[in-house]
Amino acid sequence: MTRKALTTAVGIGSLVLVCGVAQADYPERPIELIVPWSAGGGTDAVARQLASGLEQELGQRVNVVNRTGGAGVVGHTAMTTANPDGYTLGLATAEISTYRHIGTSAISHEDLTAIAMVNLDAAAFNINADSEWDSLEAALADIDANPDTYTVSGSSPGAAYHLAFAGFLNQQGIDPNTVPLVPSEGAAPGLQELAAGGVDIVFSSLPESESMRSAGRVRTLAVFADERLDAFPDIPTSEELTGEPWAAGTWRGIAGPEGLPDDVVATLAEATQRVWDSEEFQSFMADSGFGVDWRGPEDFAAFMAEADANNAEIIDTLGLAN
Repeated sequence: MTRKALTTAVGIGSLVLVCGVAQADYPERPIELIVPWSAGGGTDAVARQLASGLEQELGQRVNVVNRTGGAGVVGHTAMTTANPDGYTLGLATAEISTYRHIGTSAISHEDLTAIAMVNLDAAAFNINADSEWDSLEAALADIDANPDTYTVSGSSPGAAYHLAFAGFLNQQGIDPNTVPLVPSEGAAPGLQELAAGGVDIVFSSLPESESMRSAGRVRTLAVFADERLDAFPDIPTSEELTGEPWAAGTWRGIAGPEGLPDDVVATLAEATQRVWDSEEFQSFMADSGFGVDWRGPEDFAAFMAEADANNAEIIDTLGLAN
């Protein structure tokens, strides 16, 4: 267990001791876990693995229901409008911190009760293997000194990784609009364009860029995570290189509607912690290339609030606000 996981587990244990007996029989019937994205995708896969583990921990069926549409708005809205009794939950994703700022929906993290964040696929700063930049510091200095010279790719405008990269530039005092985005349908075509010399930077998760890195076609200068990733120990975090923390990318976490009782939250968080710690879940995430990041109720709520505030600023800066 990581130091973060152990600290959170202690906090959850204390919460259970205080109020755990109030609903000792919860859950008494099956639970619905809403996925705001299509079956077969990454969020769906993580949800089904969690559901399988939670069924064993809680002794009740956990039924995954895909509620798609509106770039995740339909499913996230269903989470926020559910009865706050613990029987309708959802696997919220990074997009919940963008909707109200882009103008696609008024919902936000404030309409949810945080239970547990289980995954963060941190964005990474990738460059062509032949780039003259030999460090993140050199790249940032050059970008700052030569606005509108370099281009970035890896996603569509306003997607989680785009906001992670733009927010990082903003944190470093660089206007992200001076590094134009060349839209792509995900990291794979962006990385191909990077290797071909068509763009200068691509943001992606580390697993997505691993094959190109191993082939010597791209280099990764930093990852936007709190700590170096176990699977990629040689790649430093941006905080190590800049002295300023920046953890950003795409993430997933279990949440319920606003007003979920504390004892229900404690029961669910404790059960999710045990699933997250299990060899089955950790192996699944590693084999699938997903990053694991545990945050209990309070930490997850704080994380969503921070992501929302950061995205509000960067969406406005990028001119995407409505």
